[in-house]
Formats: sequence, C-alpha cells, structure tokens
Amino acid sequence: MTPFIAEVLGTAILILLGGGVVANDILNGTKGKGGGWVSITTAWGLAVFAGVVVAGPYSGAHLNPAVTLGLAIGGLFPWADVPTYLAGEFLGAMIGSFFVYVMYKDHFDATEEGGLKRAVFCTDPAIPNNFRNLMSEILGTFVLVISVFYFADASFESTGGSTTKVGLGAIGAIPVAFIVWGVGLSLGGTTGYAINPARDLGPRIVHALLPIKGKIDSGWGYAWIPIVGPIIGAAIAAGLFLILGK
Repeated sequence: MTPFIAEVLGTAILILLGGGVVANDILNGTKGKGGGWVSITTAWGLAVFAGVVVAGPYSGAHLNPAVTLGLAIGGLFPWADVPTYLAGEFLGAMIGSFFVYVMYKDHFDATEEGGLKRAVFCTDPAIPNNFRNLMSEILGTFVLVISVFYFADASFESTGGSTTKVGLGAIGAIPVAFIVWGVGLSLGGTTGYAINPARDLGPRIVHALLPIKGKIDSGWGYAWIPIVGPIIGAAIAAGLFLILGK
C-alpha cells in the first residue's frame, strides 16, 4: 500500500458506494428505487466513511482534489505530492463508476430515460443557473474543506501537564462523513453537491466512453462548474485558515 494506491482504492470505494446508491434509487427494477434524497445523502456520507477507513492510514484519505489542493494552499500538504494524489483520485473515481455500471447493467438497460442514466455518473443542476450552481459548489466545498482544516485529534492531559494524542482508528473517519452528509442534506439540492472534481469528472468521462444503451450526451457544457466551484471553495477555505490559524 502506497499513498497513490490508497487514494485510488479509497476514491474507488467512495464512488462505487456513492454512485451505487444513485443507481439503486433511480434506475428501473432495483429494490431501492424511489428511496429519495435522504437515502442518497446518507449513503454518500457512509461512502466517504468507507473510503476514509481504507485510505486514511496510508494517504490521509483526501479522496478529493479540492481537499488536496486546499491543504497544499494552506501549507499542510507538500505541493510535490499533489500530482500523485490528483492522479490517484481521478483514476479511482473512474474505476468506481465503471463498476457501478457493471453491477447495474441490467437496470441501465431497463431504464429508458437517458438523463437518469447520466445522473448515476455525474451531477446536473436542478434549475440551470451558472452563477447559483457555481455558488452551490463553492459553498458546499468551503464547508467541507474548512472543517477538514479544523478537525482535531482526541487527546488527554496527564497530571504532569503534557498532552498525549489518542489515535481513533476507524472512528476518526466519522467526522468527515458527517460533514458530507450534512452538506448533502442542506446544500445539495441545487446541483447534487459534487464538492469534488474527481467525483464528477472521472465518472463523466466513463459515461462518455461506455456503450450505455440509450445514452445521451455527457453534459460537457455544465462539467466545468463541479470542477471550478470546488477548487474555488477549497482555496477560500485555505485562505481563511491562513488568516485565522489554528
């Protein structure tokens, strides 16, 4: 296990479970069809938890180019490692979305609406408005990344006055899962809250490449928003962190 492999595997698990709940919710003939927004946002939060559990000990489990860039801008991650992490995140997102298609192939075939099939892979605005759609991605990612900057490890103070950090193991993945869950419930209704360039672009590329029955275009006219918005949101969070400090 290396940081690159950890980012690939962790992001693949994130997208497999996240894209999987969308497929389960909206494609025809699934046992979870019609589960609704709460089931989708909850599963995405749990998908983040699963990815962080796997990748956390080896890479810090960024699983998101916005997080990687935000930490680098904030001085908490070396710029030299950024390309490796970004490559792992985009590759993992593509792998995860491919296996969602493989698993739900029969249900893709049973669904006529091309827009629903595309929604399994990537985001679309509920009401197209470039400014507000971009703001949605900026704000959602800002909340995620500023929270990451201020996550604190559990610790206790001994009688001698020294402080000892306590490793939380897999439990340490819970806070970021809760943040993603909360962002989805509160802010995700306008765009589907990509808040992660790899989560949107990687699967969008896979959608464009796969021979999906009844496929429509991959929505490239909108694709820049879930890339640029999260990067701006992460940069703002990093800038605020540099001003405020720990």
